[in-house]
Amino acid sequence: MPTLTTSAIVCAVRGHGEHGAIARLLTPHHGLTPGYVRGGRSRAMRPVLLPGNMVKAEYRARTDEQLAGLTVELAHSRAPLHAEPLPAAAIEWSCALTAVALPEGTPYPALHQALGGLLDAVEAAPAARGWAVALVRYELLLLAELGFGLDLTRCAATGEAENLAYVSPRSSAAVSRAAAIGYESRLLPLPAFLLEGGAGDWGQILDGLRLTGFFLERSVLTERRADVLAARERLVGRLKRAVA
Repeated sequence: MPTLTTSAIVCAVRGHGEHGAIARLLTPHHGLTPGYVRGGRSRAMRPVLLPGNMVKAEYRARTDEQLAGLTVELAHSRAPLHAEPLPAAAIEWSCALTAVALPEGTPYPALHQALGGLLDAVEAAPAARGWAVALVRYELLLLAELGFGLDLTRCAATGEAENLAYVSPRSSAAVSRAAAIGYESRLLPLPAFLLEGGAGDWGQILDGLRLTGFFLERSVLTERRADVLAARERLVGRLKRAVA
């Protein structure tokens, strides 16, 4: 990738040197792609390099192995949302998860589209319930794209496709209500909206976040990513307070 011009979503930024920054952007066709932004820590660039912002990005590198120089132009700002606690927490977590979980340079067009849709929902929804279901679905998709997908098509014990109500933490597969009798405390609740579509109530949404959170922590987010998990805990804590 000596030269690349593309739209992208800002996912993570860290300072590099006295004035520069390394930005990790999710692109539609090249996946998570890092680049060095000269002056990226300047007053002019800080509002551009905010997680969740849409940018036009131009990468230039002499070789594929070299970290590319990156220039960015703001296409759509979500800066106002960073002043609102719940939307800010949702953007922080979804972008940080993307930046930490995905390998660099591997295309994930479905994840790019889904993350853009989630961020649009956070921006458009008057209340968190309008985007929380999209967040659960994004986490579920990310697990699947990385090879850790849940099998929600039929019961792991009976093979039946009806009355699925739980997920086994061991097999990542659905369990029917009848097969779960006596083992409910060992299983994870499966919210109906993940099977039937549509929205869910707050109890189902929190069950969905518990479900995806379990498998993200076990399979994707290792102990060296504790800071990213802290961002998720802040988001879930704020959602619970909003419900109470």
